[in-house]
Amino acid sequence: MTRTEIDIIAVGKLKENYLRSAQDSLLKGLNHRAGISVIEIKDEKTKEGASLKELERVKNLEGKSILKHLDARARIIAMDLRGKKTNSDALKKMLAVEQMDGQKIQFIIGGSLGISEEVLAMAHRRISFGDMTYPHQLFRVMLLEELTKLI
Repeated sequence: MTRTEIDIIAVGKLKENYLRSAQDSLLKGLNHRAGISVIEIKDEKTKEGASLKELERVKNLEGKSILKHLDARARIIAMDLRGKKTNSDALKKMLAVEQMDGQKIQFIIGGSLGISEEVLAMAHRRISFGDMTYPHQLFRVMLLEELTKLI
């Protein structure tokens, strides 16, 4: 069986030590079973009270940076609040299908404004961990934790 290759393309850096520590610990355990890379995209600053047009511009700038890292041969999974709600079992089945095909998997985690429509259009799947909203930095750790149970 081939080694699973997974990229997590995430907007923003982990600023808090406890989140970086959690990420590093989870990656260490996961990398024994799969090739996991975290690619951090610069988060664009948004002014307080910015207009909708400005917010969309910022989201599109982040999207352009994400697009530079997408692999045309990979299965792209966007983590999107409007995506199909999933649970651990469904995610496990989905990953099993992708692994059987030998596909590299790229998870996209947008910034606080979400993911640009251009990036969402490139995604093979759009999934959500539910209706609750999590800070995107914390969500990265949550995704890694979920992957430790599934890979």
